[in-house]
Amino acid sequence: MEIEKVVYCKKCVYPSSSATPLTFDDEGVCSGCRVSEQKEEIDWNERFQKLKELTSEYKNEEGYDILIPVSGGKDSYFQTHIATKELGLKALLVTYHGNNYLPEGEYNLFRMREVFDADHIIVRPSIEILRKMNRLGFRVQGDMNWHAHCGIFSVPIQAAVKYKVPLILWGEHGFMDLGGMHSYNDFVEFTAKYRKEHALRGYDWDDFTDKGLEKLGFEGKYEQLKEKDLLWAKYPSDDDIFEIGVRGIYLSNYVDWNGDKNADLMKKLYNWRGSNKEFQRTYRTSSNLDDMHENGIHDYLKFIKVGYGRTTDHCSKDIRAGKMSRNQAIEEVKKRDHVLSDDLKRWLEYVDITEKEFLETCDTFRDPRVWWIQDGEWWKDNLWGDSSSYGKVNLPKYAIQKYVRT
Repeated sequence: MEIEKVVYCKKCVYPSSSATPLTFDDEGVCSGCRVSEQKEEIDWNERFQKLKELTSEYKNEEGYDILIPVSGGKDSYFQTHIATKELGLKALLVTYHGNNYLPEGEYNLFRMREVFDADHIIVRPSIEILRKMNRLGFRVQGDMNWHAHCGIFSVPIQAAVKYKVPLILWGEHGFMDLGGMHSYNDFVEFTAKYRKEHALRGYDWDDFTDKGLEKLGFEGKYEQLKEKDLLWAKYPSDDDIFEIGVRGIYLSNYVDWNGDKNADLMKKLYNWRGSNKEFQRTYRTSSNLDDMHENGIHDYLKFIKVGYGRTTDHCSKDIRAGKMSRNQAIEEVKKRDHVLSDDLKRWLEYVDITEKEFLETCDTFRDPRVWWIQDGEWWKDNLWGDSSSYGKVNLPKYAIQKYVRT
């Protein structure tokens, strides 16, 4: 079988194996970089005026003007600042809490209702259910944080329907921001299709019940979950959505979005806090404070699957923003993307999984475009031009053949 060779963007450091869909042009530059270049040509004052006009149509004398899904992060603060302070909207803040916040993250989160004088709903599923969902997400698709993706893109929409708030303000469109899935001229909005096919990778809540797992062929992975255990994960019906007229817009279509600048401004205005400690797998300390494993072993799984991690994400953003050269980015990636971070021990204890099972399960998710086996070791081509070994193989013999290159 001929394996498609992984190539890297000539401008940023994304590989063609990217978890976020992207394409490359004739110059070897990825679609994420090309869409990012559009920002330089946009009249952002005009865009913000469009946002004012759009949101003014939703002002409500009796209820909330807008609903904002928030994690307490720098971008959540920025979204809420724009909505409440600059647009003068009465906002309802809604949070899915996955139980693994960093202390700084919870500090930021719990201050939001006071800082912005806003009502704030926080949904915190049962810890035992979350442990089960961590195990299932990991064993079924190599993503222990799938529950968080589901909660983040379900709980706010449930609240919008319940409290009859038609307009939802999201931050940036992740797949557009990283991979250039859409143009800034599209004014793309949130859809149920995007939630299911991209954010949730084709799965939904019912796939994690015992009945759903049986249908998918995962009979040995049951966690005795039923529909009533996952009510927080259910997306409202089309009838409910249409009755309220729920609509989700992205703030990044209307303001010149920059995560680092968002963090700096929120620190200045509201004493927002980044992490007190450096992360092992990225140099940024202002991202993903809502889950202590997001920058750690959750991200390590991405490296295992598609050969890169969050340092690649952050470096690519910083290259596009003019903050970092590609050579500097390569050094950061070389230093961090492969690291098995220390938070693994905590997560294994949290979900009662052994390190042996963790490593064996990880290996089942490796992408053959990226990885091959040589002399009992995992190998891959590197961003900087050579190939390296990245540890021993933990697969049974019958599963090895697809990784052998001749």
